[in-house]
Amino acid sequence: MSSVVRSKSIRCAVVSAAAVTLFTGACGTGGDRGGDAGPPRSGGTLRFSVASDAGCVDPQQVGSSDTLYSLRETVDSLTDQDPATGRPVPWLAQSWEVSPDAKSFTFRLRSDVTFSDGTPLNAQVVKANFDAIPKLGALAILSKGYVTGYVGTEVIDEHTAKVTFEQPNAQFLQATSTAALGLISTADAAKTPQQRCSDGVIGSGPFVLSKYVPNQSITITKRVGYGWGSPLWSKQGEAYLDSIEFTVIPESGVRAGSVQSGQLDVATGLGRADEAGLKASGISLLTRSHPGAVFNLGLNNSRPILRDAQVRKAIQAAVDRRQVVEAVFASGTVPATGILSHTTPGYTDLSADLALDVARSKSLLDAAGWQVGSDGIRRKDGTRLSLTVVWFNNSQNTRAALELVQQQLKVVGVELQLQELQVTQFPALLGSGDFDGLWGGDLSRADPDCLRTLYSTQQVNAYRLPPSELDGLLTAQAAEADPVKRAPLVEQAQQLVVRNAYVIPVVELETVLAAAPTVHGLTFESSSRTRLHDTWRS
Repeated sequence: MSSVVRSKSIRCAVVSAAAVTLFTGACGTGGDRGGDAGPPRSGGTLRFSVASDAGCVDPQQVGSSDTLYSLRETVDSLTDQDPATGRPVPWLAQSWEVSPDAKSFTFRLRSDVTFSDGTPLNAQVVKANFDAIPKLGALAILSKGYVTGYVGTEVIDEHTAKVTFEQPNAQFLQATSTAALGLISTADAAKTPQQRCSDGVIGSGPFVLSKYVPNQSITITKRVGYGWGSPLWSKQGEAYLDSIEFTVIPESGVRAGSVQSGQLDVATGLGRADEAGLKASGISLLTRSHPGAVFNLGLNNSRPILRDAQVRKAIQAAVDRRQVVEAVFASGTVPATGILSHTTPGYTDLSADLALDVARSKSLLDAAGWQVGSDGIRRKDGTRLSLTVVWFNNSQNTRAALELVQQQLKVVGVELQLQELQVTQFPALLGSGDFDGLWGGDLSRADPDCLRTLYSTQQVNAYRLPPSELDGLLTAQAAEADPVKRAPLVEQAQQLVVRNAYVIPVVELETVLAAAPTVHGLTFESSSRTRLHDTWRS
């Protein structure tokens, strides 16, 4: 298999298709809003609010969308991915070739790209980046899985690099479009993970990290002279905005109110309770469904209680997903019908396996030997059926949805004890495994290989799954370059995750943004995170 793509011929078609399909918000697409605002204008500062801070400003180590909204703008990628078609398009790489066995990927780079420290992009930089990522280990929450089996990068000439893996790695081409594999300077690739997290990194993107105050704000400023953007962008050259200030505001109501009052321009992480006030104030709600793994109640399969598949399946049957969605999440959100969202290539509808069935849940717990106690909570051999679920307050929906699931499980005799942590504590939690349940577990990626990142025992394995046939399927689908042959492997993997109830799928998350009428050109990339190069203020 060989694929070579050129940018010029697709630019207009891609941009127009994306403009039609990306938004389902109250006022249509970003380009449609404010039709009387006149032509785009340069300058100004966009005030953008998020709910949390990951405690790290290195895109190769961060998995949180709240932080990637800003860091995505500071790094470019070898390829981009068309949100409308899922196809890769050129970016820093003008073209590429994939070997028939999907073990090697040869990229031919643009020759006009520089990093914000003035150093040029070349094949040696690509090598330095891919050599460094495996050394990050578990700190590379997303990027580690993308380069599993990495052998090395050969510098063929100044602007040609060949990346090779031990085994076929069909997902790698799509992975090169992600922020997690965004390229940083050679000097920063050589720094320690801690230095990169605290100081930030040098990228070649349209914005430069200018200030970081942990748990408070990230500020990025326009890169003067930038001229190598993705062909999916409507504007080439420098960004419109002079700067963007990302402010951490944990409370959803405060974020929404700040946009209504004009103190902020854009707010993320909004719920159903925020909608009426925003719409009444003329604020646009822009939404896009996340591709990839759905939001779930992740279970620690190594815990004594949760090693029993009957208990896990009982929990799964007791969750009323539709009630959670209709009570808590923004209009248009849909319940999970599988472990992947319906917008993900290779999605399989497993809604029958996720049907609400309280009677079956109780029967499974009875069969597992858990008897109802006087307070309604089940017990077995003196042990209470009580699970500690860790959660992060990075969205209004998080607390409300989890508390509703807590009530639903209490009906069948399962107690959830909720423990709130800070997002910055997430890496340590993954390392320790000190939890019964983990509320979240979604992973936005427009490729089913996100299943391998989350559920392979050879990866981070946050949910402590035991080795099983699932590992073989996840490895096989990553190695299969033929989409037709890959599809049944992906389908079987989804079935195993759901039917073993390793985690409990709940809802397909959406990116929901509130944007003031003065904000224009705000669009989404394929991961459903924002593109801000084309954004401008009137």
